[in-house]
Amino acid sequence: MATHYLDFEKPIAELEAKIEELSLLSSSAGSFDAEIEGLRKKAEQLRKKTYASLDPWMKTQVARHPQRPHFVDYVEGLFTDFVELKGDRQFGDDQAILGGLARFRGRPMVVMGHEKGHDTQTRLTHNFGMARPEGYRKAVRLMDMAEQYGLPVLSFVDTAGAYPGLGAEERGQAEAIARSTERCLTLGVPSIATITGEGGSGGAIAIAAAGRVLMLEHSIYSVISPEGAAGILWRDGARARDAAMAMKITAPDLVELGIVDRIIPEPVGGAHADRAAAVVQVGDVLAEELEAMSRLSADEIRKARAERFYAIGRAA
Repeated sequence: MATHYLDFEKPIAELEAKIEELSLLSSSAGSFDAEIEGLRKKAEQLRKKTYASLDPWMKTQVARHPQRPHFVDYVEGLFTDFVELKGDRQFGDDQAILGGLARFRGRPMVVMGHEKGHDTQTRLTHNFGMARPEGYRKAVRLMDMAEQYGLPVLSFVDTAGAYPGLGAEERGQAEAIARSTERCLTLGVPSIATITGEGGSGGAIAIAAAGRVLMLEHSIYSVISPEGAAGILWRDGARARDAAMAMKITAPDLVELGIVDRIIPEPVGGAHADRAAAVVQVGDVLAEELEAMSRLSADEIRKARAERFYAIGRAA
């Protein structure tokens, strides 16, 4: 897969293009090993420096990077015996939210999350991760099953928002999101939500109102996209960068506000730079959080979750 460079990564892209050019020349016109090694070190240093000082708009771009790990990558890398469950038992199946039963390090649980797709065909199939009502009703069905059999729930959040189409609204999009959010908030089993890319509006909250909310280092989580906020505030979507800088949508801001509990570090250059390492890191943190929550009774889980949500905004 060809590397997709973001606008602010152009200096890195230029260095890596020179490395590739010298590598090709090295096989036909002598050795350039010393020069190549020097450029690699320079590119790595530049990448570290760049990613150590990302502003909120840059993080927004990273969160949307098409090569970040998606739900199917986490399922493949972290779970065994995954059995997908489809349909909401009312209308149909929505492929923007996938879920089912699986084992995480030997332990059975329910896993679900948004799937955006990785190429044109799969993006269309999964509707770019924007779920219709059937997706949220499927999520409720999965959570009901988790409650019935005492299984933990792990959710992976990565969506620009719920699908705003006419058909979705006609079939009760708002009600479906509200029911899914309510079910998250009433679960008596351990539940952990991980914001892996974009956490957009109610479409994200519907499966993210968990007992513990984790967030990858360069992800974003907000009530509206920067473009949407700019359109409302200034009638100018081109001012999305200004909106992102003001909205407090990054992981450190959200931890400070009490909305997110823990930040999961990403590899240098973002999760897309080393997808396998990013998936493993998420798995290690999930294992720690599950271990801590497994000691709690159903009543203690509900009480702790209620307290964390009631505390949001108090410090402000």
